[in-house]
Amino acid sequence: MTRRLLLSYLGLAILVLAGLEIPLGWIYARGEISRASQSVERDASMLAEVTEENIEKGNLDALPDVVGDYATRTGGHVVVTDRRGLVLADSNPSGRTHIDISAQPDIARALRNRPTVATGDDVLSATMPGHSGTTIRGTLRLTYPMAEVNARVHRIWGALALAGACILAAVALAAFTLARWITRPLRTLEAATAQLADGRLTDPPDATTGPPELRSLAASFTHTASRLQQLLKAQHAFASEASHQLKTPLTALRLRLENFEPHLDPRAHGSLEEAVGEVERLSRMVQGLLALARLENSATTPEPVELDAVIADRVAMWESLAAEQHVVLAVTGRPAGRVWAIPGALEQVMDNLVANALRVSPPGATITLHRTPGAELHVIDQGPGMTETDRARAFDRFWRASDSHHDGTGLGLPIVRHLVHASGGEITLHPAPGSGLDAAVLLRPVTGGRSRGGTGAPRSTPVTAVGYRHLAEVSVTPHRASAFGLRTGRRR
Repeated sequence: MTRRLLLSYLGLAILVLAGLEIPLGWIYARGEISRASQSVERDASMLAEVTEENIEKGNLDALPDVVGDYATRTGGHVVVTDRRGLVLADSNPSGRTHIDISAQPDIARALRNRPTVATGDDVLSATMPGHSGTTIRGTLRLTYPMAEVNARVHRIWGALALAGACILAAVALAAFTLARWITRPLRTLEAATAQLADGRLTDPPDATTGPPELRSLAASFTHTASRLQQLLKAQHAFASEASHQLKTPLTALRLRLENFEPHLDPRAHGSLEEAVGEVERLSRMVQGLLALARLENSATTPEPVELDAVIADRVAMWESLAAEQHVVLAVTGRPAGRVWAIPGALEQVMDNLVANALRVSPPGATITLHRTPGAELHVIDQGPGMTETDRARAFDRFWRASDSHHDGTGLGLPIVRHLVHASGGEITLHPAPGSGLDAAVLLRPVTGGRSRGGTGAPRSTPVTAVGYRHLAEVSVTPHRASAFGLRTGRRR
């Protein structure tokens, strides 16, 4: 913005200077030429009177001295003729005399008692008749080179250009100072906005300089950002405290329920197991909500991650549990290379998607992890699949399919979507060929060997390592998945 303001000020200054200096220079040039023409005409008239008097008295020998003295003083060229057009004197030492030039237009007009004044590109010319009354005794031609006149015109143009340059320099200095003063609050506001987008405002915008409107805007932004930080801090503190305060009573409640088992009638054991299961689901739900709150209220920057290495690591982690359920994990497609992702996010995404696939996969089925060009990963199962309506609502919090019979919380896929979006990608659900579901995760590939924060990196998004610690408590891992029993129910 500083550059645009500076260019606008300079453009306006150039327009004003051009509107003033160009007409001024043109008027001065025309005036110089007019003054030179009048001077030549006046000198030619005076010399014509002197030479006419000498011709009348027959004093022809004095003519060369008269014209030579004038030419020496002024630099002009003087030619004198008699009434027949024969050259009597020429100020040019190499000029010829006694030649007939009466046929030349200006001499012919002067012999008819008609003076001629002409302005050319190279010379000014004035031809005057030497007469007494109506008697023509000769003519005089005075030519003056335009070099000196042009030099004066060029000097004035140069002076005007120099003055304009000095004025532009002064205007540029003043405009730059003014533009910096105007835009300083905007620069600090931009930096503060970037900091706030990254999750923390450490340097509030300057509200002490600049125009009153920008100072007011900076002050309003600072107040709004401070209020927002206070709200986020309070929410973060609530999540941290609630995580501890809710975990203890829920654990105690589960233990108390389990302690009832020896004292209950065997017919009540089923209800007791259901109650314990509900307590466990409530515990996971609370921790899932706390994890989402932390994910949404913090920020970090995506980094280059080897997608193929993550896939190989997670497949190795899940193979044993899949084998227990007689399910095969298969990796297909070409290597995807590096992608942009929040550190640790891809592991959580794959754990949740593979766990969901295992829940619905019958014995003997295959879960395919297929990689396609463009850093796209597909987790394809051979379960019953989902209807189009269910796929549209699958990412809603707490939503579970109507025919679901497992103890999920309905937070797994919302957490997955949040992690994928935080990494700059997209996740969609599609029907798999035949039956089952295809969970497609599209990520941004790292191109050109860019490093973290380089060109092409996604912007910072609301996820931090703080959220991952709590996310791990509710994210599905092979050990937890085995404890929850993945053979029954639908997706979380």
